[in-house]
Amino acid sequence: MLCARLEYAGGLGGQSRGLLGRDGLEPGMGMLFDKGRFTPFMWMHMFFMRFAIDIVFLGRGNTVIRINRRLRPWHVSSIVFGARKALELPAGAADESSTQVGDQISFEPAN
Repeated sequence: MLCARLEYAGGLGGQSRGLLGRDGLEPGMGMLFDKGRFTPFMWMHMFFMRFAIDIVFLGRGNTVIRINRRLRPWHVSSIVFGARKALELPAGAADESSTQVGDQISFEPAN
């Protein structure tokens, strides 16, 4: 399991704010971002962030196409062509779950 609890970043306002102002992500927590319909790529920035995170970029069919591990504050992620979604997770979550490029991620509602 990559993450047990997922928060959706929401529309443009929520996606612009993302994790800013937080002191960290609890283990098992993540935030999901969707890209705009007309953008052929995704990238994320860590400006003003207070903690490192993993970012898992997903393409068609929620397939992992790139992972940025332990991205630190004031850095930017890779520019990922073909990415449709990005999962921001606590630093080390991708390694702990053994998530790799090519894995297919499924989203299931909480019971």
